Amino acid sequence: MVTGASGALGSAAARQLAELGAIVVWNYNRSGVEAEHAFRADVSTAEGAQALVEYALKELGRLDILVNNAGITRDGLAMRMSEDDWDAVLDTNLKGAFLCAKAALRPMLKQRWGRIVNVSSVAGIIGNPGQANYSSAKAGLIGLTKSLAREVASRNVTVNAVAPGYVPSAIWDDVSDDAKQAVLQQIPMGRTGTPEDVAAAIAFLVSEEAAYITGQVLAIDGGLT
Repeated sequence: MVTGASGALGSAAARQLAELGAIVVWNYNRSGVEAEHAFRADVSTAEGAQALVEYALKELGRLDILVNNAGITRDGLAMRMSEDDWDAVLDTNLKGAFLCAKAALRPMLKQRWGRIVNVSSVAGIIGNPGQANYSSAKAGLIGLTKSLAREVASRNVTVNAVAPGYVPSAIWDDVSDDAKQAVLQQIPMGRTGTPEDVAAAIAFLVSEEAAYITGQVLAIDGGLT
């Protein structure tokens, strides 16, 4: 199950997992997706997260993998940021991941197997000006990852996070050429990443080869952090 699967990164992760043999539930909230198992739900609410997990269990019979990717931005300097913009980002990006994990862990613990990957960001590691809400939510995901990993490891459930750097997206398209060049100069590899770079890391973390890896944060950022 991949939340926020209508975006570039979420759809790449869903496609990668499907190509490797997984039957994927594609979650979306605003923008729709064309997939056999697509389910609209607002994961920032307990009702939405629970409905999504119940759909997966009903359609597939079990739930093995959860990729918490749903996220939004409401950028602005902290001194001008409204409480609504703060709450909206924290509710979707952090609380949503908590609610989905809480619902998904019940069947995973019962079957004694599961994989959870939370999509954090380098913003949660080094911070981003104008993104106090987003950076805080992504940093919170790292803490959530490490805490959950300790709670469920004995039941053969792993919880890890990926922290993508700059990856082309609709938001990136709106950045000026000068700003893009300034960003690229900070990246040792001299280029942005791709959604497929992140999807490949997620696919590894949910594989049997990664069975002894839990509570980790994998930065996919070309050396930025």
